[in-house]
Order: sequence, then C-alpha cells, then structure tokens
Amino acid sequence: MRRSAALPRTRADDLVTALSRSADKSRLWWGVAAVLAVRKGPARRGALRGIAAIAGASAAANLVAKPLFPRRRPAEEEVPEHRQLRKRPTSSSFPSGHSASAAAFAAAVAMESPRAGLAVVPLAGAVAYSRVHTGVHWPSDVAAGIAIGTGIAVLTRHWWPLHPDARARTAHAAQAPEMRDGEDMLALVNPHSGVNGQDPTEDVRYAWPKASLIYPDPARDLRDQLADEIEAHGSVRALGVAGGDGTVAAVASVAAERGLPLALIPAGTLNHFARDVGVRSMPDADEATEGGHAVGIDLAEVEIDGSGEPGHRWFVNTASLGGYPEMVRLREKLQSRYPKWPSAAIALVRVMRHAKPLRVLLNGKPTQVWLIFVGNGTYAPKGFAPSRRPALDTGLLDVRYVRADLRWSRTRFVFASLTNSLHASHVYRQRDLPELHVRLLDGNRRVATDGEVGPLGREFRFRSRPSALTVYRNPDSGA
Repeated sequence: MRRSAALPRTRADDLVTALSRSADKSRLWWGVAAVLAVRKGPARRGALRGIAAIAGASAAANLVAKPLFPRRRPAEEEVPEHRQLRKRPTSSSFPSGHSASAAAFAAAVAMESPRAGLAVVPLAGAVAYSRVHTGVHWPSDVAAGIAIGTGIAVLTRHWWPLHPDARARTAHAAQAPEMRDGEDMLALVNPHSGVNGQDPTEDVRYAWPKASLIYPDPARDLRDQLADEIEAHGSVRALGVAGGDGTVAAVASVAAERGLPLALIPAGTLNHFARDVGVRSMPDADEATEGGHAVGIDLAEVEIDGSGEPGHRWFVNTASLGGYPEMVRLREKLQSRYPKWPSAAIALVRVMRHAKPLRVLLNGKPTQVWLIFVGNGTYAPKGFAPSRRPALDTGLLDVRYVRADLRWSRTRFVFASLTNSLHASHVYRQRDLPELHVRLLDGNRRVATDGEVGPLGREFRFRSRPSALTVYRNPDSGA
C-alpha cells in the first residue's frame, strides 16, 4: 500500500478516483450490463448472469463476511490528499465489497461471452485496484473480495448451468418454397420489440425487399388481423415475423393453422424460440428463405372451456396456470410507473406472498398446486429455471408443478430452489407427457401462453402437436 501511495501524481489519479466512486452500489456494472444487453446472444446472457452474481457477491461480502471479520480501514493519511474519497466508508475493511462485485460481474460475463469478458475483466481489475489507490482498503481486503466474487460467479452455474450456444435438434425435414427477396411473403413487424423498442423494419426490408409488411394494430387481435391480411393479399406462400416471442407465437399459430411456412427474424429481448430454432439474426433468416431450407417442429395447444365461449391457443414456448398469469397482469399495471424488469420483480413478490392454492384434477387425479408450468417440448435443466430445449420434435409436453397440499410447501420449494435440490423435493413434480388435462375445482382462472395472459376457463386440455409448424432454418453443418 505504501508503494501505491508513493506513486507520483498524474492525471490518472482523478480517473481512478472517479472510477472507484462510479462503482458505488454497483452503478457502473448496471450501466455495463445495459450496454451488453443490447446485443443478443452470449453478451446479453452474460449481463443477466453478471447481475445475478453481483447480488450474491454483495450479500456474501457485506452481509456475511464484514460482520464476521471486523477490521479497521487504512488511516486517511496513508495516501495523498488528492486521492482520498470525499465520503470514506465506515463499514469493516475486510473484505472489499467493491472488489467482490467487480470480480463477480466480470467472471460471470466471461463465462457466457469470453469476448465481452476481455473488455470487462480489465475494468473490474481497475475498480479493485482503485480501492487501494484511494486508501479505503488494504490489498488483502481486495484479494479476499476478488476471491468471493469469483467464487459466487462460478456458483451461479449450480442454479443456472452454462449450455452450449447450439440450436435444438429436429429429425423432421420439411418442404418450403424458395422465397427470393420475400416475394409472395406477408411479414408482420413489431416495431416495439426488444431492448428500447428497436424497430426491426430495416432488417426485414433488407432480407425480404419484395415482402408485404404489416404492423400490429393495437385495437385488434393480432391473429385476426393477420388472417384478414392473408385473405386480402390472396397469394401468400409464406409468413414472416420480426419481433419477440409473443409476436412470433401469434404469427406461428396462424402459419400452423393455414399450413404456411414461417420465416422469423429475432427482434425481441430474449428470443427463446428463435434461439432454439437456430435463427440468430437477419442473415440466418435471409439465407434460409433464399435457399428454401426448412424443418418441421412441434407446437403445443391448449383448449379452454368453462367460461363463455370455448377458447383455443397455440404456444411455441410455455404456458402456465396459477401465479404466473396474475404476475403478468400486475406487471403490466406497474409498467406505467416502473421499467419492465423491476415491475416483474415487484409483481412476483406480491403474487407469491398473497397466492392461494389451486384445487385441481391433473389427468383425473385430485391435488392442490401453487402453479403449473407446461413447456412445448422437453426443457433443460429439469430444475427451477428451464431455459432451453435440446430437441424440437419430441412430441411431449414438459409439465412441472409445485404442490400446495404439504405443510410449508412454499418455504420448502424456495429452499429446494436455493440448494438446487428440487429433484429430491416432495413439493416439486416434473413429468414429460403428450397431453395434460387440468380441471379447476374452485372457480375460473386465466392461462398464460408465451408470456401473454389468455382467457378465463375451468378446464384446460394441453396437447403436443408433432411437426405442426414448418419453419425456415439453415441445414446442419455438414448436412
């Protein structure tokens, strides 16, 4: 520390001091995460994993380690006055919370995206050193913080496993017309999809310059609007879509019902469906449609009875009953005042706190549940956070539910989730089934499909429809 203090004064001193202050309350890392999240794929996943790692590292360093290991901070006169922070921290010096958060974020980002890690790791190292440079931590505090942060980042893999950035498999080839420049294609574009509502119109026009473009009408059901446009255009050989999972699901349902191939450009926030299909960007979509390369994949459907007119909905990713639909409705209300992600967190806490169990018949067997998750295909991992599909042609539904007929079921579920022991928990069930019949015994509930709240119902029949959708994607390497 004396060697650091003895360094001659340079313009870098002000930069290092400002860098140290910018990392207060992890503000710097939230800003970096926002930049990384703009780019789809590994960089965005790295940002999300990094934020999760910061939460764990901050709790471990500030709430656990500091109270256990009280230590005086370096004396103020240890460093020159021009380096000193205006507000010196008063908590225990050991370990460095700033270093723990910096290491956690950088390590988490690097695990998902080594390229992004090359940029973030030096910045994290500079933040860690700045705590010594400004005289608020001993070097051993920084070393301990780095060890804690790195350990927490690695530990996130226990709950959120890394997976290869590979598309899902399907053995079902499909016939689809070559769409030269998108001729005879009707493409729906959602200009408000994705981070900051980036309009994908330019990408669509570049890939399919001859396609007819339409935009969602807020006053109409998207499926009805698309069906009317198909009738009006007469000759439509394929449907295209540029948007997030909700928009893609709506267009995919119309494509499946009318036997039209689907071409998609991922333009949402997470793009789970496009990622699993293997279409990562506009060039992927352009190449596949130009060559007429397509595959058949499964879709899932749910028939809804018991409240008003019978309903029917397709879904490409997931459906759910119980707490999730209520959370979506509350989140949409909160979004008038808060951003989407904080609104979702607030809604989840409120719903789980006040949730009431559902008395249901699951394929004829009575039970009580807190929520039911139904995936289109078998998801991995089999624990709390299903995130990907290894295959798109299993002909099965991934059914998961949390039992409410056992004592302390919610507490036991949370504990099992935190310890990654859901596979051994009595309150958690997972099954792979071709069909699921859910009958509510107390009133009606809404079903959510692909993140959108659907109609009320009392009986819900979920089914897998093998190879119901033809989607454009390039052939496997070496095929």
